[in-house]
Amino acid sequence: MSKNELRKDKTCLNCRHVVEHRFCPNCGQENTDTRKTFHHLFVHFFEDLTHYENAFWKTIRNLFFKPASLTKEYLSGKRLSYLAPVRLYIFISFITFFLISIFPNDPESDESILDLNEIQTTTNAQSKDSLALSQDERYSSNAKMNEGFLNFGFNTLRELDSVQRYGPKDRKLSDWEYNIIKKTLLIKAKYNRKEMMEKFAEESKRNFPKVLFIYMPLFAFVLWLFHSKKRWYYFDHGIFTLHYFSFLLLTVLLLFFFRKLMGYLPDNGLILFLKTVIEGAGYIWMFYYFFPAHHRFYGETRTISFLKSTVMFFINLVLMSVLLLIFIVYTFINIH
Repeated sequence: MSKNELRKDKTCLNCRHVVEHRFCPNCGQENTDTRKTFHHLFVHFFEDLTHYENAFWKTIRNLFFKPASLTKEYLSGKRLSYLAPVRLYIFISFITFFLISIFPNDPESDESILDLNEIQTTTNAQSKDSLALSQDERYSSNAKMNEGFLNFGFNTLRELDSVQRYGPKDRKLSDWEYNIIKKTLLIKAKYNRKEMMEKFAEESKRNFPKVLFIYMPLFAFVLWLFHSKKRWYYFDHGIFTLHYFSFLLLTVLLLFFFRKLMGYLPDNGLILFLKTVIEGAGYIWMFYYFFPAHHRFYGETRTISFLKSTVMFFINLVLMSVLLLIFIVYTFINIH
């Protein structure tokens, strides 16, 4: 129940209906003062996102330690006690990718801090050298350095255009092939191989959440193919998918922070053993989780459930590989 004071005016601000009590009987909006303090906005945002603290932690606990229980509870109608599946996935996805993006790749040691001046000096020297070259000279230098890397039979853009305009018909490319090769040659001329890899990694990190979001409906579709159409709706598979991918992202986040924490501890045999055991257990749990979740949710025998899960694993492996390949091409052609 909200603790905000009721408005003296009994006219609903949303639909103009007369409100006798706290909530409008016509549209359901609470008839409270719309002017809020910053503290209220912050608390209200967090409560909306996590649906209050008890529901949030109960959802996370069941998601992580009780495979499929959250999905079964939600579909049985017990929805106010847990976070909604879409809200849960968006929250975990946002937190995971945001925190991973703002943390450095490796903890900075004292030695790396001492080397900052040397790195800065080297970088400045390289910048001065690159400025001394004209853009055409730099492009030419990069193109020569990248010969043999992503080679489609053309070394320069001039050669590609010449063949496309004046070459024999059997050597001419389709518009799609021409644009891909042209983009590749432009990137190879603009960046050296190290710069390309850095750009690719940057674009990949930025676009991977989109790929994951696109892949989830495919994952749910595979579940739909393997189960009774009369008993299960696609919606049911979608809820299972949202919870499963929320679990995967949450585990990735926990392992990420565990690696960061271990990186600051002394490097000795005990620490290495502890790191190996906990990380190994985390990855095994990520892999194994789908099997009990699938069995408990769909209620099939362990043998049938295991066989279906195994087949679906390989189907999804192929689908994910194809999607990642498309993603790699998309990422590469969008490097600027």
